[in-house]
Parts: sequence; C-alpha cells; structure tokens
Amino acid sequence: MSYAVKELFLTLQGEGMQAGRRAVFLRFAGCNLWSGREQDRAAAACSFCDTDFVGTDGANGGRYEAAALADKARSLWGSAPAPLVVVTGGEPMLQLDPPLVDALHDRGFEIAVETNGTLPAPAGLDWICVSPKAGTEVVQRRGNELKLVWPQQEIDPAPLLGWGFDHFLIQPMDCPKDPIAREAALREAIGYVMANPAWKLSLQTHKLLGLP
Repeated sequence: MSYAVKELFLTLQGEGMQAGRRAVFLRFAGCNLWSGREQDRAAAACSFCDTDFVGTDGANGGRYEAAALADKARSLWGSAPAPLVVVTGGEPMLQLDPPLVDALHDRGFEIAVETNGTLPAPAGLDWICVSPKAGTEVVQRRGNELKLVWPQQEIDPAPLLGWGFDHFLIQPMDCPKDPIAREAALREAIGYVMANPAWKLSLQTHKLLGLP
C-alpha cells in the first residue's frame, strides 16, 4: 500500500497527557469528516478543524511505502532513545494499517494516534487518543485518552465517562479568527473542569510556544 502523507516532522507533543514529549509527527492526508476545503467547512461533520491535511505538499510529504515511511520517521528521530511517533491527520485510520504499525514497531517506535474515533483502530497501537465530534458515531470507545474539544453543544460530556479510557480531557476550541470566542471557550473549559474533576484541562501548548 502507498500512504499519502501531508507532512512528517520532529517536534514536541503539544496536547493531552503526553504534552511535552519529543515526537515525530506523521500527518496523513485526508479526512472522513471534512474535505479540507474552506467552501465545504460549513456543511462538514467537523467544521472547526484547525489543521491543513490536504495534499502531500508539507515538510517531507509525499507517497510512501510502509518501510520507506518508517525509515524516514526514524531518520528524523535520530539516535536518541525512546522514539515516539504521533500518527494524526486529517483522520489517520483511513490509512494506518498493520503493515505500517509493524514497520514502525520494527524501528523501535512507540506509536500514538490521534483520531476522531469513527473508524476502528488497528491492533498493536501503544497510545490511542480519541477526539469525538458532535453528530458522528464513535466506534473506537476504548483507548488511553479521550480529548473533547469544547464547546460542542450537541455533546454531553457526562456519558463519555462510561467509555473505556484512562484519561478524560477537555480542550478549549481554537478560534483564531475570533479572539472573543477563543477566550469564551477557554473560560467554559476551565469552568467545566472545575465543576467536574473527573476531567482534566488540555491546552494546545505547541501553539503557545510557536511550534508546528
């Protein structure tokens, strides 16, 4: 299989329970909830995405076979111990499959994924982060962390605590074109966590630090 990769780069994980860890980010092209085109955003199942996942024109982007992609990720990591790759998108489950999982593991990687949960995850992943989107059917209801972008008026967070995750995170929605809405989302997220301590606050620290 040939994988369509938007970009592949070394950075720090900016979100969730693994924030601050050195990681190779592998961003696949394509998503099943939005085309990535602005003219389609208003009608998309996920209309607030803040990521460019269209095409293969990002850093180290292109078409790869499994072995070549795993080799490229390992070359970006270098010789440092404890290699971590974060597989994201778009929606990574459209492309991530057992041959690539095996190839990354063969090169020593711990594999973390960030997914909307509407497609099942392949076996063998080391860390699964699911970020549910309102109005979609989440089939991946087990993993390591559930990260709910907030606010989403059509999602009641309380029932999600019954899903099989180790950590439950609220992350304020990024509204780069509307600072007032961004501040309101942050206040609402903090307020929710303060009133519901089973949840933790997640921030996009990579944006605060100016990292990709």
